[in-house]
Amino acid sequence: MLSEPRSGRLAAWGNALLAGLVSPDDAVLAIVGEDAVHRVEGLPGEPAPVGLTLALGRLRALGVDGLRLALPAPGHPLGLSGPPEFNARALEAEEAVVCSGAAWGLVPEVSEAGPPGDVRVEVVWHCLPVRSAPPADVPSLGEAERELAEALRDATEVLTRLDVAGSGPVAESAIDAYRARASASRGRGVLAPGYPARAVRVLELAQRVGALVSLAGGVGPGGAVSASEMSARAAALRPVERTGRRAQVAAYNSVVEERGVG
Repeated sequence: MLSEPRSGRLAAWGNALLAGLVSPDDAVLAIVGEDAVHRVEGLPGEPAPVGLTLALGRLRALGVDGLRLALPAPGHPLGLSGPPEFNARALEAEEAVVCSGAAWGLVPEVSEAGPPGDVRVEVVWHCLPVRSAPPADVPSLGEAERELAEALRDATEVLTRLDVAGSGPVAESAIDAYRARASASRGRGVLAPGYPARAVRVLELAQRVGALVSLAGGVGPGGAVSASEMSARAAALRPVERTGRRAQVAAYNSVVEERGVG
């Protein structure tokens, strides 16, 4: 999980744009990334989908003064505030952006087309009403940083106990890939202008935790030789994964929380 969620990019660069720290063109370029195009559907007053530049300007005109990330999972509506219809759509996408200053939220719908090696990715952001309420279960940056230190220890202990490193060439290759990606990520640009250094540090640690959880869950049975032992591995890693997601949300939302917006 070393890549950014699309909702994270939209929240981070949207916040930088709202704060006047980047131009609309630079913000949109960063949000779209390697995708072909992003559009926003359902904006008040817009009968058809519009481009991101117009959409961000319209949201500002509607009173939006900050963007928060949500990364919900089954049983854990992280960053959401309702109503149920919005929460259900965000849970299906596993991510969303919740506006502050105006009761709207954005959920991405991703589609791909084209032959292998030339796949075109398009994203439609569905703009939907949300409930004006505090987002669920989002820690402060300080809380997230403390929790991450413990989560990294827990993840390492689980990997060692389950002998993932000794589970064969597939696992060995995955571990080597993780180490290379983690090394490459150190010091690279993350988030957007206006975010404090602590938020960048917390996000990088959260991404490392997510990568470790993905590694442990995706390289095969490892030391587990039965279904019950594989279930035990998943149960042991679940709180670690949860901590990593909470920390990601804390990092992306930090500038909004520090301003006391919404």
